[in-house]
Amino acid sequence: MTTSSRRSALRLFGAVGAVAMATTSTSPAFGGETARQVPEDLRPGGALDRLAAELAAKDQFSGSMAVIRRGWTVLRRSYGMANRQTGVRNGPRTSFGLASVTKLFTAVAIHHLAQRGRLRYGDRIGAHLDGFPAPITEMVTIHHLLTHTSGLGDFRLLPGFREASRHWSSHAEVLDGTVGFIRRSELAFAPGTGNLYSNSGYCLLGAIVAAASGRSYYDYVAESVFDAAGMRDSGFFTKPRWRSDSRIARPYARLPGVSERTDNLDEHLYVGLPAGDAFATCADLERFVHALMSGKLLTPPYAALMLGAKVPLSGAAFVGYGAVSALEGGQWVHGHGGGSTLGASTSLEVFPDGGWTVVVLCNYEPPGAEPVARLARQIIVAQ
Repeated sequence: MTTSSRRSALRLFGAVGAVAMATTSTSPAFGGETARQVPEDLRPGGALDRLAAELAAKDQFSGSMAVIRRGWTVLRRSYGMANRQTGVRNGPRTSFGLASVTKLFTAVAIHHLAQRGRLRYGDRIGAHLDGFPAPITEMVTIHHLLTHTSGLGDFRLLPGFREASRHWSSHAEVLDGTVGFIRRSELAFAPGTGNLYSNSGYCLLGAIVAAASGRSYYDYVAESVFDAAGMRDSGFFTKPRWRSDSRIARPYARLPGVSERTDNLDEHLYVGLPAGDAFATCADLERFVHALMSGKLLTPPYAALMLGAKVPLSGAAFVGYGAVSALEGGQWVHGHGGGSTLGASTSLEVFPDGGWTVVVLCNYEPPGAEPVARLARQIIVAQ
């Protein structure tokens, strides 16, 4: 079972054995004015490249990373093992568990339905879902769910969830069973009066996607996000596929009381949820960003609505309608991070003013991706 943290969300979109492999790809057409605008520290051999290699050598990073500017690949690296037992290395086509970066896909599906007139941001839960106690049905809105201001918390902490979820073996059982547990929740505060990072809220958004579209949440996201963006190596992969597909990185982490990292695949649900645990490659997340920012996934007004600051967190960081945004160095940074104590640390950051996208995906527990993503951000905002 994945454990995502509020800390990783506050750090925006945020990625370890001895180095088994390092790969680099830079566009042969990269040059001219674009090249002159790239800091040396982001190029091959620069400070970011050296940091990732050092962390991998210390068994603190295993995964893939990519730095892109206006469509040109500046730096692309892969380190470590996707599967230690079979000797498969991480590479550019390796898909990683995304943890809470998945919430971006759920948010796009909600905005896509809003764009189609199938729901409104002020809709109460009761307009789309039934069986919830009156305070939730009558007070919690889609706006609250998107902004983590609903008062709902984390379904994984509810009594009995862990035991029951071990027996679910279909997409419907996983989502419907999770929503069933959330129906037993109590609000931590009146909706709109506080902020509590809510995996439960994003699972309910997934259920609303299904109710408003008349289709499975998983089918709707596959069509309106993955297929629409050309994300050919991404999806909500089931546990059986995860076991058998060599292109999907296994999750490795040091569990309490264990000195060595172990493969924790068996501790995961049969399939991920709207709050976390879809899979993607770095290249596919680049495609996702391009499709979102170019109007392919959402019309520009709805994309701007998704990314725009809504609720203050700390400093100059804000919750948006799916993304977390921050003002750093006089420019906006949008995206999300994710983390699992079972073996995932992920970061997706977009810098629209400078045309930068930074993706860091790791199949080790946090802080894996965070030091790499943090240094990339510092270099970009300082230029």
